[in-house]
Amino acid sequence: MEVRAKKRLKNYIRLSLKDRMKIALLGKGKTGGKVLELLIEKKIPHTVFDSKNHPTLESLKGHDVVISFLTGDVFGEYMPLLIEAKIPVVTGSTGISFGSELSATLQKNNIKWIYATNFSLGMNLVHQMILIMKNAGSILSDYSFSMNEIHHTKKLDAPSGTALSWKNWAGHEMNITSERIGDVIGIHELTLKTATEEITLKHTALDRKIFAEGALYGANIISTLTPGLHLFQDVVQKELLKGIK
Repeated sequence: MEVRAKKRLKNYIRLSLKDRMKIALLGKGKTGGKVLELLIEKKIPHTVFDSKNHPTLESLKGHDVVISFLTGDVFGEYMPLLIEAKIPVVTGSTGISFGSELSATLQKNNIKWIYATNFSLGMNLVHQMILIMKNAGSILSDYSFSMNEIHHTKKLDAPSGTALSWKNWAGHEMNITSERIGDVIGIHELTLKTATEEITLKHTALDRKIFAEGALYGANIISTLTPGLHLFQDVVQKELLKGIK
């Protein structure tokens, strides 16, 4: 059933966005560049905004969705502009907090945003697995959780936003170790240990394209959401669980 659910998610990505929307891409770094590759490959109308072409209220007109993988500090500078533009936003910018105050502002202005610390569609399967591990106390005693995450050397936040999400999903205090090595895209490993056994859950990102695919999925589905701030995992979980029932 899980395989069928993932196929349904992939089908959303295959939908022809080019017939319905124009994308404003903020930044074309490591992950933004992968989004750009997909936009070109699928012939989806788009504009790239970067250090040489800063977005303005005027230049954002005519775009239907904004996709951003800028660093948190840079994205934070653009937030007032994006709110004023009232264009739906899909953002994977990390190192920035998205709280209830922002959600209230978006609702007041009838704007829809999706955010995520990790746009991997497969990460939503991991979420379900961690929710099961969260209940370990119902059958185990004297156990502990720990986590290790590895990313490329240019990633500034540590632990990663994904690691913090995993900790939140597990609902247990745990030690999180972080490594920054070469050009590693992302490896997250959660371990549940007792005196007599050890369980490890590991997710490895093999290509940044998985984040670009997830962002395009978000851009495709955002029009169906209510105004406000939406966590990507919540949006995808609703679709995923339809296929698991």
